[in-house]
Amino acid sequence: MNAIKSQIKPLLGDWLVLIASLIIVIFLFQSLWVREPASKLKIRLADKVIGTYDLNQTRELHIHGPKGEAIISIQQGKVRFKQSPCANQYCVHQGWLSRAGQVAICLPNQISLQLMGAKSPYDSLNY
Repeated sequence: MNAIKSQIKPLLGDWLVLIASLIIVIFLFQSLWVREPASKLKIRLADKVIGTYDLNQTRELHIHGPKGEAIISIQQGKVRFKQSPCANQYCVHQGWLSRAGQVAICLPNQISLQLMGAKSPYDSLNY
């Protein structure tokens, strides 16, 4: 019964592994998590890039896709789908995008918005 009640005490090596792991996680989070603000917007219709726009402006774009017209709103460093002809409106509910690497896609209308910054983060769109 005494063997069951004894506690396992962490050794020095256990603490070193824990601290080293924590330092590695913090370093990877800082270096891989891109939090820079976006400066440009790339709009695609199906597989074609139809335009690249600066985000430092106030503008509405009317893009005609297979389902109809989508309205994209740009306002001082951020962008969103303001209106879309699709039924589910997932792209509209995505809201404002402002960080590099963020993407909003309207699948039924085949329109995608991709925000770009100085560094291009790796994601599925780059593949």
